[in-house]
Amino acid sequence: MAVQQNRKTPSKRNMRRSHDALRASNPLECENCGELKRPHHICAHCGHYDGRQVFTIVEDLDLEDDAA
Repeated sequence: MAVQQNRKTPSKRNMRRSHDALRASNPLECENCGELKRPHHICAHCGHYDGRQVFTIVEDLDLEDDAA
């Protein structure tokens, strides 16, 4: 089993971990509905992307009414 010869200093350890930090997202407004969305993603509120309708959002369904 490999055993390190010299101890890593806290400075070197922290420099190695400098890329592990989470970055804050940059939300944008949807051109269609104005809701906030992630860049280069489909709007979860209206289903638009790049100025066109990609999918339709189904409103709340009441499955009990359909079964009866």
